[in-house]
Amino acid sequence: MLRSVAIAALLGAASAAAATTCSLTNKCPEDAPCCSQYGECGVGAYCLGGCDPRMSFSLDACTPAPVCKSKTMTFDKDLSSIADISDYLGDPSTADWMAQGEPAYFDGNVLLTMPKNSVGTVLATTEYMWYGNVKAKFKTSRGRGVVTAFILLSDVKDEIDYEFVGVDLGTAQTNWYFQGIPDYNNSGNITKLSDTFNNYHTYEINWTPDQIQWLVDGQVGRTVNRKDHWNATSNQWSFPQTPARVQISIWPGGLASNAQGTIDWAGGEIDWNAEDIQKNGYFYATFESVEVSCYKATGELGSSSGVSYTYDNIRATNDTVVNGNKRTNLATLEGTGLDMDAGKQDSSSSSASPSGTASKSASKPKNTQASIPGGSNGSSGTVPGGDNSGDNGSSGGSSGGSSGGSSGGSSGGSDGSSGGSAPADTSGCSTSSFNQDCGSSSDSSGSKSGNKSAGSKTGVSVLAVGLAGAALCLI
Repeated sequence: MLRSVAIAALLGAASAAAATTCSLTNKCPEDAPCCSQYGECGVGAYCLGGCDPRMSFSLDACTPAPVCKSKTMTFDKDLSSIADISDYLGDPSTADWMAQGEPAYFDGNVLLTMPKNSVGTVLATTEYMWYGNVKAKFKTSRGRGVVTAFILLSDVKDEIDYEFVGVDLGTAQTNWYFQGIPDYNNSGNITKLSDTFNNYHTYEINWTPDQIQWLVDGQVGRTVNRKDHWNATSNQWSFPQTPARVQISIWPGGLASNAQGTIDWAGGEIDWNAEDIQKNGYFYATFESVEVSCYKATGELGSSSGVSYTYDNIRATNDTVVNGNKRTNLATLEGTGLDMDAGKQDSSSSSASPSGTASKSASKPKNTQASIPGGSNGSSGTVPGGDNSGDNGSSGGSSGGSSGGSSGGSSGGSDGSSGGSAPADTSGCSTSSFNQDCGSSSDSSGSKSGNKSAGSKTGVSVLAVGLAGAALCLI
């Protein structure tokens, strides 16, 4: 399944201001020069991770991409390694991940959640791999039409996938694409896995200039060799070969508005009243860690010796990648690769914010161009009623059951339910973007009430934090 195409379809109407679409034959205009991963033109975050230089106004409209750094990424109670897309300006030292949707912390894991009628959650690394090895330890989501993904995706749409359909908990689907060109002969399955929802497995992609291997729990499940994929028509190798971000996500393949072929592949239309929605308020996938090992390059190919990657030719093959020392961060969300300091305020009139995160006053675009592709959480502050850490799934008030949690009020039962109260209503969540603002309304004092509330620095909602404990306590 070509995940980037499916997500683009879900996000097509996400940003009202982003009316201009982009493609190889319809490039972005100069005033909104960056073509996002979702095929729309804008500034700011459109120019950061996922910006396709081939479809943008010019090759240098996208910001340079931060080079690979080997690391093991885990998740703390504050999810401090995750920055919402509306707060990230391109400095990878400030965050490991960019987020859209509702990530929540539970017991050393990040839960990627998908509340009722939403389009899920995606995290993308702030640094790029140009070959190398990446492994992730996680438990998948479950349910008809619910899809978990662990992929490598480059800005020019080279792609290497693991995907998991929620009606088949014994199979990992694997696939790869060159520059987003659909070729469904590239897919292959790794089967006979033990229940992927209830059991952790370590999924691994080993990617070199000549080969891709998919491994599960250290055992090779599939191998593809570059030598078998020469394209005589275009006179080039049709094989993933450009710097890519790691992306982990949960998304609704079975959304009723999707193409029928996508719905069928995902196991059918989603049941928004399924057990996980009734009991926890969302579908979820559970990620414990992601480990990146950069490629040990002997020359320029696959090198990470510089600061950033750019392209010097629209062909966007590995021989056009430049491993250089160009800056990667914007001054504000008005910036682009053509003017990295656009919107920057004079230091005498405003206090400086960290170089990799957006100042709330300085980052708001003054022009009419869209700056956040696909929407964002955008909430901030603390969860009412207590500690926002989500430790053991609790969010203020009395604790929940032995391994579950509650969101204030009296103690819950042993299954982590909230004292017998009804599940949170998430029917108001947006279906057109990753912004899951679940129908909150203002009371007479002007404060917000409802399911979407102030969350952590990553915009985690009360729904996601308060129910995180219950999410891992299913029978």
